[in-house]
Amino acid sequence: MSCGNHHDTDCQSVLDRLYSYLDGEIDAEFHQRIAAHLSECAPCLGEFEIERVVKTLVKRSCATGACTDEIRSRIIARVDDVRSGAPKS
Repeated sequence: MSCGNHHDTDCQSVLDRLYSYLDGEIDAEFHQRIAAHLSECAPCLGEFEIERVVKTLVKRSCATGACTDEIRSRIIARVDDVRSGAPKS
């Protein structure tokens, strides 16, 4: 994905590291670069918001107890489908 505009950090580099950014697992310099990119790139900000909401919903849904392997597999498969644009089964 690219918004077509020039950025110091390209869109794909940002999108590849969204989970690390959300989890606080990247160094401070790259964290700042992603934050700057998101402040100027609406498409990437939209992707970030989707990932943030999904992460929040999964965390909230799994907070009540252990998730079975079957449910975990179904969730992962559905998230992969949504990311790839596959129709809901």
